[in-house]
Amino acid sequence: QLQLVESGGGLVQAGDSLRLSCAASGSTFNSYAMGWFRQTPGKERRFVAAITKSGGITDYEDSVKGRFTISRDNANNMVYLRMNSLKPEDTAVYYCAAGAYGLARPPVQYDYWGQGTQVTVSA
Repeated sequence: QLQLVESGGGLVQAGDSLRLSCAASGSTFNSYAMGWFRQTPGKERRFVAAITKSGGITDYEDSVKGRFTISRDNANNMVYLRMNSLKPEDTAVYYCAAGAYGLARPPVQYDYWGQGTQVTVSA
């Protein structure tokens, strides 16, 4: 079992930056690839970014490439999502997830999920 807790969301203006954090506990953190997803009301949860177990490879959804950076600290069981140049369309609840499968985009490939943190970007 792996428990995940997100933090760092909030209300910001367009063009601002935020860093989301996800703290993991309860299992061997570096056994899991990690991902960030986001969801808006009435829509499916969508992939944002992912990172391999070692942190050596990352993947990003096209709309966030060049603006968002995923990273992890295996010594402290943390994963981060640095979000720069935020846009109103980035407004969503952001979730971190852990997957034993490896680097993947589909939510079904992830085994554990946090409760989410709200990010709201005003125009």
